[in-house]
Amino acid sequence: MKVNITTLTTEQRNNRSGNIDQLSTLEIIKLMNDEDSTVASVVQMVLPQIELAVEAIYHSLKNNGRLFYIGAGTSGRLGVLDAAECPPTFCTPPDMVQAIIAGGETAMFTAVEGAEDSKEQGAIDLKARGFTKSDVLVGIAASGRTPYVIGALQYAQKLGSSTISLACNENAEISQYADHKIEVVVGPEILSGSTRLKSATAQKMILNMLSTTTMIKLGKVYDNLMVDLHASNLKLVERSRRIVMEITGVTYEEAQKILDETNQKVKPAIVMLMAGVSAEKANEVIEQANGFTRKAIELAKEGK
Repeated sequence: MKVNITTLTTEQRNNRSGNIDQLSTLEIIKLMNDEDSTVASVVQMVLPQIELAVEAIYHSLKNNGRLFYIGAGTSGRLGVLDAAECPPTFCTPPDMVQAIIAGGETAMFTAVEGAEDSKEQGAIDLKARGFTKSDVLVGIAASGRTPYVIGALQYAQKLGSSTISLACNENAEISQYADHKIEVVVGPEILSGSTRLKSATAQKMILNMLSTTTMIKLGKVYDNLMVDLHASNLKLVERSRRIVMEITGVTYEEAQKILDETNQKVKPAIVMLMAGVSAEKANEVIEQANGFTRKAIELAKEGK
């Protein structure tokens, strides 16, 4: 079946890179840098739409729902990347933020030709994850017309789930199947149609905003410190100690000792030190405070 993609901005030729094959190394990378420098300002234009998407995700997760990303190719890989980084960064359960890529795990490393062309498969893959009405779906497609993503969004809408679309073209087809549409139009790529460039950069920036802002709103951060990180390696163990030291003013050795008592969990360690309570009491008030460390400290002090 013939598909007309010539009208898509992401498929247009970039007038500034017409002679890129004749440029020097420095000229090529300068051109790339110049083009990339425009991305942030374009993302800024869609901040109101991103805000609405964050609120939808926050509402879902706060009410025991889950966040799903779905996409194909680079868009799918960006979703996988963002989802994979949530557990170590915010200590989220593995199923809270999930990503589905057309073609399955193999497609992360090797292109699975034709995987993105089936609407039915998008719905099938989403259904296989046990997607429910309480969950929220972010469909990611630079072109805005990927059938696999459309099928998933249609399935989610039929369930009555909250849906979000992220595309790099105006009037994107996937926007028709989303409660909240984000269309970040970064313009033609320096290599026509290569949306792993500016389009992907914009998508990565926006996915960062969606997940990070949601986690901050869920109480995963104190000031600008990651107090809910999962200390799963030496670097993160060290970071945990430094965070406890920064917030409470204790020595390195004291931070290490208190974290050993909390099984390397930063939140209860902070509450124990700031409020002078036991680990049991710290965990109790953290739960009462819905995970917000500052509120937990207040509750612990009030209860003494």
